[in-house]
Amino acid sequence: MTVKRSTSTSTSSKRGCSATRTATAGSIAGVDHNTYHCLIVLVLFETPSGFAMFGMSGDRLIQPNALQEIWANFGVDYRVSKFIWLKEFREIKDKSSAINHDTGVSCDLAEMIMKWHHPGQKMAVGKPEYKEIIERSLSVPCMFDEIVMEVMWGLKNLMHVLVPQEKMKLSKDDYLPMSQGLYMLLNRYGLDVKPEMVTDSIIKLACFLLDCEYCDVKNSKHLRWTGEYIEKRSGIKCLDWDLMKLATGIKIICYPTERSTAEEAMFTQDELSKLVKDAHKYEGKIRKRSFMNAYSEMVEARQLIPMVQKQLEDLVKEAKDACEAEQST
Repeated sequence: MTVKRSTSTSTSSKRGCSATRTATAGSIAGVDHNTYHCLIVLVLFETPSGFAMFGMSGDRLIQPNALQEIWANFGVDYRVSKFIWLKEFREIKDKSSAINHDTGVSCDLAEMIMKWHHPGQKMAVGKPEYKEIIERSLSVPCMFDEIVMEVMWGLKNLMHVLVPQEKMKLSKDDYLPMSQGLYMLLNRYGLDVKPEMVTDSIIKLACFLLDCEYCDVKNSKHLRWTGEYIEKRSGIKCLDWDLMKLATGIKIICYPTERSTAEEAMFTQDELSKLVKDAHKYEGKIRKRSFMNAYSEMVEARQLIPMVQKQLEDLVKEAKDACEAEQST
């Protein structure tokens, strides 16, 4: 069965079912509905007993570091509600015919898809064959790539939170393959983790490690802009400094009498003298509290990273030993 679509309705004469798109009108905060819904990507997620439909902001999938970072939105449950939200869960009695190469999309699933889909809106799916069948049967444009697979991995990781109606559990094989972003982070710290070794504790600690790394990312733009201002005003060549040195230099400008020996050692005598001498030029020009918060956060992150790395090493070793013990029995 193939569910065919007219302008507003998809029907299947073979099974006598119809799938009708929900009509919308008006606007949302000055944005017409079609434009709004094109910004929201639907996500069709397969569970052990059915399918769940989610919505998420489409721009999350096209960020420069999406492959490396999307997984972390699913690392701990308190983050995920800002990233993706459940629209509907539906149990499907005969899952083998829900999305089938020969019969197309079942009436029940087609009805759910068309209920939430709007013209021009894309839908992410978990298998390449689902993309082909749904596009052919319903003319709904679908997405399937390595970034979508990161989302699917995350949904599996937090299925018990995101789809509480699903009472069945995923098998170990259902969690494979592991997140590429998670693998890349662990590999960056010399941790060789096989998919079957990944535990909730490893995922949560890896999220914390990524947060520590992100301290530099979120503060970089503001610090670099201030560095340009300092170079123009004081002639201090600081554009090539690493971010921690730049943050420390700005701290010295803000509080020239509160510098430590370790902080002084980061600069040449000429650089340090100029920072202290010109500090008065920046009174009222630099938001001291904001920069101190950024500086303190970056210092703390650098102190935490090796500690978290060590904890991860211990967890990975425990997971490896547990896997080897299980395989030997």
